[in-house]
Amino acid sequence: MPVFDRDASEDSGGRDALPKLPVPNLKDTLDRYLRCMKHLLTEEQFNKTQNIVTQFGAPGGVGELLQSKLTERSENVANWVYDYWLNDMYLNNRLALPVNSSPAMVFPQQNFMAPIDSLRFAAHLISGVLEYKTHLDDRDLPVDYARGQLAGTRLCMEQYYRLFTSYRLPGPERDTLVAQESSVMPEPEHIIVACKNQFFVLDVMINFRQLNQRDLLTQLEKIVKMADNEEEQLPPIGLLTSDGRTEWAESRSVLMRESTNRDSLDMIERCLCLVCLDDASGPELSDTKRAMLMLHGGGLTKNGGNRWYDKPMQFIVGADGCCGVVCEHSAFEGIVLVQCTEYLLKCMIGSPSKLVRAASVSELPAPRRLRWKCTPEIHKLITSAADKLQRMVKNLDINVHKFHDYGKGFIKKQKMSPDAYIQLALQLGFYRCHGRPVSTYESASLRRFQQGRVDNIRSATPEAFAFVKAMTEGKNSTSDTEKMELLKGAITAQTNYTRLAITGMAIDNHLLGLREIAHEMKMGKLEMFKDEAYLISNQFILSTSQVPTTVEMFCCYGPVVPNGYGACYNPQSDHIIFSVSSFHESQQTCSAEFVKCLAQGLRDVRDLCNKCNTDCAATEERKGQTQKAHTQTETKWEEKSPQRPSDLTKNKQTVPQVLVKTTDQSSVEAQTQTLPHGEAQPLSKISKS
Repeated sequence: MPVFDRDASEDSGGRDALPKLPVPNLKDTLDRYLRCMKHLLTEEQFNKTQNIVTQFGAPGGVGELLQSKLTERSENVANWVYDYWLNDMYLNNRLALPVNSSPAMVFPQQNFMAPIDSLRFAAHLISGVLEYKTHLDDRDLPVDYARGQLAGTRLCMEQYYRLFTSYRLPGPERDTLVAQESSVMPEPEHIIVACKNQFFVLDVMINFRQLNQRDLLTQLEKIVKMADNEEEQLPPIGLLTSDGRTEWAESRSVLMRESTNRDSLDMIERCLCLVCLDDASGPELSDTKRAMLMLHGGGLTKNGGNRWYDKPMQFIVGADGCCGVVCEHSAFEGIVLVQCTEYLLKCMIGSPSKLVRAASVSELPAPRRLRWKCTPEIHKLITSAADKLQRMVKNLDINVHKFHDYGKGFIKKQKMSPDAYIQLALQLGFYRCHGRPVSTYESASLRRFQQGRVDNIRSATPEAFAFVKAMTEGKNSTSDTEKMELLKGAITAQTNYTRLAITGMAIDNHLLGLREIAHEMKMGKLEMFKDEAYLISNQFILSTSQVPTTVEMFCCYGPVVPNGYGACYNPQSDHIIFSVSSFHESQQTCSAEFVKCLAQGLRDVRDLCNKCNTDCAATEERKGQTQKAHTQTETKWEEKSPQRPSDLTKNKQTVPQVLVKTTDQSSVEAQTQTLPHGEAQPLSKISKS
């Protein structure tokens, strides 16, 4: 059993102990919005936007009215942006969940020598899930505390309690995030096992006792045998959940006409999680291939139907050792997924498989196969969903790259934030590829506040743009010293915006809140939110996220726009794992080319740092040698010229002193930069929880 590495707390919910999310100042947000967008627009576009923003924010204008209503809302709800954000980010989105919305964690490749090995792994994994669920049920999960900037701040834990108790219900226009918080509903005591596109109910509590690993293995063996019975096999209903959300909502309505289907849907929607026992997917299991299989299952011909995408946690256990977890993202953020999966993997690594007969439940009833009554209409819907999933499989262009030249260890030695540094490398790589800056999304946690989710760090800052231009177009005309100053300025700008985001002062959620308040007041679509600049600002061509892990695994997800990239990165001490995705159908993108430019950018920034460090060291050495020679000359002169005691004292006071920096002194000085307002800002690593 792994030991929690976070401090225990008397109250693992912690909502009441946390402050409410603040409402930023209207003028500050509008000023930042213009600054964020100016270099992303043409001069004509910006001039138009500037006029619109000025009018929107004018004294006594519509902006101030909306701001006052938003402030009023913040006083009456726990988190003024939560519902707006959840709907806008997830529930209103009509795109299919696989690739477009649901991220995946790819576990280390497993070496299963025999079919039973994968079932042992699955049984051990389920046992870990039940152990983790016990911590959640007992409310004794230690509270997370922020690290990096504003370290030590208590974080909201609500997302953890949705891991195994929620479900995304499809709707014709908007989905619903269903959380089983009612005391009337019984706690789920089963998981769903998917095998060969069939679904089975695995009760984890029988006769008031929780199954041990031996019992779980026995039940999984029965499930595999039942799934192999071709006479009993039913159509791959799970494919329907891979369809667009409106289409799936309509298909679900058709299924619900039959009581058998209603019962099966109810069992899936109330289960703890899914465990998907996948067939082998072929000989080549590179990181890139495994990432693809996690995101979409490989389509109908492989394991694409062996899924139910509405459940928050789907653990994938492939017969070929391809394992991981796919999550429905509306219920929780990546850090919660990481904490849970790391617990499970450490549990499996740290404790041997407990396949003992002792205390097992005798006479285990056989798991139940979920039944479906499929009309010709449903068969047609399944075929349509399968075709669309297959197109998605062909369209996804993903490249998982392990950059081995260096990792966050080198970056920290430069006294820079690894996250800010990598974000600049992403900007440089994109500019090399496409010759322009674009709206960039990097998630920043708001868990310092009640019901906190995320806001956006706008990494495409004017300072980042100046730096990448100097590294590309101005490569020969800009000196290394100037480039280094631009790098430091861009790091500082990224660090400062990150602080704004994690303290609730960024612009995206605020603008969203103002827009939604206007909608509620039936103002129609305001010019501010119809403006081309606002549309461009929300077209995130580059969607990025840092997902660091302490266990060997990595995260991946798809782009959020048809002509964009998804770029997830996991910085380790001596390497960085990148998972870059795009779509083949876009003529503007190519994941392999972007990765190539990104890797070159990382090498270029390293070379710049090393060169400037060498030049700086040489300069310091020359200064030291000059001072040493000067001191030796003064000493010889003093030896030849006898002086009165008073003269010696006078000379001693006027001779320049050489300051020798210790390692700690250098560290402190290098970590401090001067902000425009004169504030000293440490450039230490930011860890966004």
